[in-house]
Amino acid sequence: MRRPSPAPAAVLLAALLAGCATTNMGTPGDPLERMNRATHRFNDGVDRAVLKPVAKGYRDHVPQFIRSGVNNFLDNLAFTTTIVNDLLQLKVKDTLVDIGRFTVNTTLGIGGILDPASHFGIPRNDEDFGQTLGRWGVPAGPYVVLPFLGPSTVRDAPSLYVDFQTDLRVGDWLTTEQEFALVGLSMVNRRAELLSFDASVDSAYDRYAFIRNAWLQRREYQVKDGDVPDDIPADEFPAGELEDPAPEEDAAPPADALPAEEAGPPPDQPAGVSSSATSLIPASEDKAGGRFR
Repeated sequence: MRRPSPAPAAVLLAALLAGCATTNMGTPGDPLERMNRATHRFNDGVDRAVLKPVAKGYRDHVPQFIRSGVNNFLDNLAFTTTIVNDLLQLKVKDTLVDIGRFTVNTTLGIGGILDPASHFGIPRNDEDFGQTLGRWGVPAGPYVVLPFLGPSTVRDAPSLYVDFQTDLRVGDWLTTEQEFALVGLSMVNRRAELLSFDASVDSAYDRYAFIRNAWLQRREYQVKDGDVPDDIPADEFPAGELEDPAPEEDAAPPADALPAEEAGPPPDQPAGVSSSATSLIPASEDKAGGRFR
């Protein structure tokens, strides 16, 4: 029998808590804001105390070519989740292309350490079960911040459990120690890639609202495969209800901080960071939550 994995259990527990939580923060579109802000502060504290320093050490002391190999290897192990969800969304062409990409990188790429598929011009997709549910009409539900895993929604949080079942970084073929080692390495590797985006997030007047709004917009872009209007009138923008409230009570903004609207767009997404929404902040999903994918 498959031993229970602690990460999915934590996700489901957080989702249940999200469904039962109440708040009087009063921000329309974010009914769980009080709980979310508390979880955001917890995640941010863990990031500053543990994950960020480790990621800096990894970036500064591990040669680039080794880090690239590690990134390629971990992405290849996780790519089976994309293939499964391509199929669940009935994207036959994408399924075949991604199977080809996985096969090329696993064989010619020496287990995924190299990425010959990109050199051959084979595109890659980025799908998960939350996107699959969204494609079939399941609403996202309220925004929720999960402990350690970061931004999500009531729809996407339980979907992580399904994604864990198709991710080769966790499974029966690994011991518990190997599982935790791969998950930990994935988190450190991802956090190291996102260090260059810290300044963009830190300059926001309200970090929580900035990450929330950027993540929700990015998630909509992913679910709709980029089929979203470039310019949405203010009176038609569904996320317009998610105004930036006052900054967090326990963290005064820097003297030179600007509101998120005035901070300008973040830099372009770096190579090797998979995202369907390069026009939005790719750091917002992973940095705040430590989500290892």
